[in-house]
Amino acid sequence: MSQSDSRANVLALYPEDSREAAALLKQAVPLMVRHNIPPNPVHYALWYTYSKGQDPELNRHLDRVVRDFDGCPPESATRLFREYIIRDELEDARAGQQQVISLVDGMERDVSRSVKGSANFQHRLGQCLEMLEEPVSERLPGILNELQQSTRLMQSQQEQFLSQLHSAQNEIKTLRDKLERAQQAATLDGLTELLNRTAFTRLLEQALAKGSRSVALVMLDIDHFKQFNDQYGHPLGDRVLQHVAQVLRSALAPNAFAARYGGEEFCVVLEDCVNLDSACAFAELLRLKVQSLRIKARGTDTVLDTITASFGVAFVQPGDNLESLLTRADDGLYQAKRNGRNQVCAIHKTPELQR
Repeated sequence: MSQSDSRANVLALYPEDSREAAALLKQAVPLMVRHNIPPNPVHYALWYTYSKGQDPELNRHLDRVVRDFDGCPPESATRLFREYIIRDELEDARAGQQQVISLVDGMERDVSRSVKGSANFQHRLGQCLEMLEEPVSERLPGILNELQQSTRLMQSQQEQFLSQLHSAQNEIKTLRDKLERAQQAATLDGLTELLNRTAFTRLLEQALAKGSRSVALVMLDIDHFKQFNDQYGHPLGDRVLQHVAQVLRSALAPNAFAARYGGEEFCVVLEDCVNLDSACAFAELLRLKVQSLRIKARGTDTVLDTITASFGVAFVQPGDNLESLLTRADDGLYQAKRNGRNQVCAIHKTPELQR
């Protein structure tokens, strides 16, 4: 991407004039001060976008990070910056790399065909020379010999180029493998190997765009996870997250997907769900499986603790979008926590009635 293209993309992200930008900064800076957010370019971009209010999902996630951490840790800020501010640029870069790979693959096929054609041509010349028992012209054998030598030289040059192209392809294959790993890293959560929040959001948006009337969303949050981390340490906390992720994976139907939404919060989308009651029954099954987990000291059978989770469930309704469905599921989750945790709560209200 050229510098002019990059500048154009930045202008597209921030089309405000000076007066509008100043007004937004007057909102963003006090928010950063209030939450003790360091003044650096990444944070300015995040909180400026937050103040614009045009990406409710970013605002919701920033609110959650500030609430959970009483600030905005650098790793959270970096992740949100990549997922919300420069996401399109990263996708453009991946598309460009794939175009280069396709171009070189095509070059390799073309050169291979040319080398084969030269070899066939040289073979035919040799046959013609053998057939000339009595030369028609004294110069003809010499001409044919020169032509054959030129063909050999051309074939040798093409073979050398083909060898170089094969080497380039091997390097590209290495790059392609790295790209695939990077794409996987951009899609999966590194700790739990579930979908990350960005991939989850994209898939849920696609499911809703189909206009399906059978989509359900289950959100769950591990109860008292901060206290668990404080008591037993983050390594054991990470093991808990991995065990919960395995519970979700083992319970998924073919047309369902699970994600780590952030921290100790997970989401499951059911695309062929009959109704809200069916989604709640699935959530209850997950609740019991999580409750049955036993956290043991590494290398021993000593049970250190058990864990539970609270669940919020929402079923798609006419007029739903990503934000309204997430909001209902999130409301159900916090209702479950207010009611005592370790339970499933569903929100039945339509988006119109919630306003």
